[in-house]
Amino acid sequence: MRRFRSTIGVVQGSRVLFSDFADGGQMWTGNGPRECRFAVHFTDPFAEAPVVMVAMAMWDMDSATNSRADLSADHVTRKGFHIVFKTWGDTRVARVRADWTAIGPVRDEDDWDVE
Repeated sequence: MRRFRSTIGVVQGSRVLFSDFADGGQMWTGNGPRECRFAVHFTDPFAEAPVVMVAMAMWDMDSATNSRADLSADHVTRKGFHIVFKTWGDTRVARVRADWTAIGPVRDEDDWDVE
């Protein structure tokens, strides 16, 4: 369990990761292991790296192949993170939209540093 001892900030967002059916991209036409990464930058940085959750909000997959997907947050820092989508095998993914939520400590106007 992660405990926060300061003011907590929550930021949410949504991102269409790709629409590969429209332009013949690798998620739609490729085979085997494939990965896409997308950087998310927080408007205001957290005081330390937040907890980030990502979820698939929309997916459009070919019904003729197995649906295989791995969605995660990677390289989480106080300033942002990467959304990572992976698939493999013969899976054909037309499009994916991911929603995300970051929760973590933020500096308060009453905070001050003592050295």
